[in-house]
Amino acid sequence: MFAVLKTGGKQYKVQAGDILRVEKLAADAGEKIQFNDVLMVGGDKTVVGAPFVDGAAVQADVIDQIKGEKLIKFVKRRRKHSSKRTVGHRQKLTLVRITDILASGSEKSDVKAAIGSGSVAAVAVAAAAPKKAAAKKAAPKKAEAKAEAPAGADDLKKLSGVGPALEKKLLAAGVTTFAQIAAWGEADIAEFDEKLSFKGRIEREGWVAQAAELAK
Repeated sequence: MFAVLKTGGKQYKVQAGDILRVEKLAADAGEKIQFNDVLMVGGDKTVVGAPFVDGAAVQADVIDQIKGEKLIKFVKRRRKHSSKRTVGHRQKLTLVRITDILASGSEKSDVKAAIGSGSVAAVAVAAAAPKKAAAKKAAPKKAEAKAEAPAGADDLKKLSGVGPALEKKLLAAGVTTFAQIAAWGEADIAEFDEKLSFKGRIEREGWVAQAAELAK
């Protein structure tokens, strides 16, 4: 009995006991896998799929993850100042041994499906866990955002030269209202110039006068 399976964009005619080198699969050595994309099953009766044979599968054992032969690519551009480049490449492969060919009933098998390491399905599975973790981390950030802008705080961005980043620094320093800034004296201005690295910006922008008007 033989089968024609498809994996890694290539087709292979196999039978039990064959050893294949296929495009790298997301599986470890010693695992049992199942190829579900079977184009043809032959034996006492030949069945051709359209494009795949329903219920057919090929099972195999993963022997090892290997690399193919080294390929050297040499490029020379004669008319571009003798530019040349040498690139080496070794294709990542998976070595498998075919153990069984199922003409039907593959959906009842508990064997892990053979998935290419670079396939959309494999990438989606690998990306699912980080997304969930990121969603869990997002909750504390929302809580932090609420803490930065307490109830009753003024919109400090109305002051000249104050943007979202600068407003966060002021809120972190305990400055939440225009009335607080309007009450600043020379010592307060010097303290915040030093604390926020403003270097005279508070006086140049006229924050105290602006805050007094906005606080009315």
